[in-house]
Amino acid sequence: MGTVGSEEEHVADGAAGRLRIMVVDDHPIWRDAVARDLADEGFDVVATADGVGSAGRRAAAVTPDVVLMDMQLPDGSGADATAAVLEVSPRTRILVLSASSERDDVLEAVKAGASGYLVKSSSREELVSAVRATADGQAVFTPGLAGLVLGEYRRMSQQPDASAATPSLTDRETEVLRLVAKGLSAKQIARRLSLSHRTVENHVQATLRKLQLGNRVELTRYVIEHGLEED
Repeated sequence: MGTVGSEEEHVADGAAGRLRIMVVDDHPIWRDAVARDLADEGFDVVATADGVGSAGRRAAAVTPDVVLMDMQLPDGSGADATAAVLEVSPRTRILVLSASSERDDVLEAVKAGASGYLVKSSSREELVSAVRATADGQAVFTPGLAGLVLGEYRRMSQQPDASAATPSLTDRETEVLRLVAKGLSAKQIARRLSLSHRTVENHVQATLRKLQLGNRVELTRYVIEHGLEED
């Protein structure tokens, strides 16, 4: 990949077979440093942006696999930018990378469609691992923040209007669903349950169809919204 340019000019063609990343942050030094770190790790940083408007425009142009999203932007919030990106590029996954670990910021990001939330104090190794996991459909949170989200959805699930009837899942489907919600890959679940990788994937796909959900991130939200997680 070429040298990371300024926010106003950086929209690049991606290399085949590599994860396509966009970085959204209003601080150019931080934004370009993150972009360079990810490029050094083999990712293809196809765009950067400094706000809600530019994030939406560039996502429409390059359809990135993963967007690293700051929460504090000059023309709105990271939640606004997340919604803008997903509107023009629905298959893109959003991983928040923010200095804030405030409850409201975390919940707003998740409600807007973010797949995960990391604080900027995370190490480079943690960031790289989180980007790959996010691209794979996993929900990734800085330790402690997942519990915050879980607690909020538990509270919501206890409200009267959240008690609608749910489709019937088999015991095995429920077991696989819980492990997906914990962030385990199909291979890890297969080892845990002594099943084949294909059998696990079949259970996941069957559960997605029954619940009318689109991906593993939505499965995770379903688990915590309906109180199916294990203690």
